[in-house]
Amino acid sequence: MKGERILYPCYFNGSIERKEGRRVAKTRAHPNPTLADLERAAKKTGLRYRIEQKHHPAHWWKREGRIVVEWSESKETLLKKVAAHLVTVK
Repeated sequence: MKGERILYPCYFNGSIERKEGRRVAKTRAHPNPTLADLERAAKKTGLRYRIEQKHHPAHWWKREGRIVVEWSESKETLLKKVAAHLVTVK
């Protein structure tokens, strides 16, 4: 897992609070992003990634999946980069 970061759709969900799992600011958040939305944003950003059908531990009943991205910088930088492209996807 060294050099990889995991991204869940709930990190970018503007309809939930930070304490529920959102990791980006509401201004950068997307209303109800799906795994497909995250995949398009990652592809548009030019990142190397793979999709896994696993769930966020705090949201185990949703089964929304996740993306594992090859990334060596901070996760915060990655979140901002993907969020910027996520907004332009829809």
